[in-house]
Amino acid sequence: MTTQVGQWRKSSYSDESGTNCVEVAASSVRDSKNPTGPVLVFPVARWKSFLTHVKNN
Repeated sequence: MTTQVGQWRKSSYSDESGTNCVEVAASSVRDSKNPTGPVLVFPVARWKSFLTHVKNN
């Protein structure tokens, strides 16, 4: 499956080596150690809800 996403960005909380990261593009998420691996795609509203939950808990 080909998924078209925007520019991938690493979290500012990633470790200094840059190898243990979560990368985000729009509302798509992948593991930076496996950039050709699976991609999780979320509707924007769900992604915003997830971020709100993470920030508040």
